[in-house]
Amino acid sequence: MTARWAARSKARFNDVQSASFSLSPASEEQAEACTLNGKQALFGIIQGAGHLDLRRESLDRTVEIGFDGYAIGGLSVGEEKVVMYEVLDQIAHQMPNDAPRYLMGVGTPEDLVEAVNAGVDIFDCVIPTRNGRTGSAFTSRGKVNIRNAKFSTDTGPLDPNCECSVCKRYSLGYLRHLNNAGEMTAATLISHHNVAFFLSTMRKAREAILESRFPAFRKDFLSGLHENNAEGV
Repeated sequence: MTARWAARSKARFNDVQSASFSLSPASEEQAEACTLNGKQALFGIIQGAGHLDLRRESLDRTVEIGFDGYAIGGLSVGEEKVVMYEVLDQIAHQMPNDAPRYLMGVGTPEDLVEAVNAGVDIFDCVIPTRNGRTGSAFTSRGKVNIRNAKFSTDTGPLDPNCECSVCKRYSLGYLRHLNNAGEMTAATLISHHNVAFFLSTMRKAREAILESRFPAFRKDFLSGLHENNAEGV
């Protein structure tokens, strides 16, 4: 069923794209095409939950249809991490090399680095701002719960290794005060930091790939997260 819907979507997309060559939008297709401006890309989504055989079948049928890019859907929805990583390891590298690989709805900094290691290019996720709204910050030393009482007098930044404007201007203790006082500013500032940290992580990953040192970057990054998370930051 998913493959049939993908084929119908691609056929409709092709109709709309073809209509865009007409100068006068006389039909519904042509009117719709005028809003695309030739800049839209259609991605085929590979499904199959944690079943590798279904994932491979979905991949084969989706690639057969042909899309601008390919996405892995249906992960990070409650399954164990080991299942998600196995799917990535087994499926991502089989996706076409000449099209972007998109992992939908993922994830934590650890997930991003592991997915990059598996060959994924693109991500989207609400977790930086969703967690920021609840006082949870992502840092190079692991996840920080801003509500923790031990941070009440902490004059240091959220992350001493972060160059974002929040870490440069506000102390951990002050952010905790804002959060505990119910100030919306806390959610804004922590969300800002989280987004900056995610962007920084991906920028460093790209640099490591270009400099042929990604395995070392991955090892150091993940060991830092795991070591400090074990300390209950």
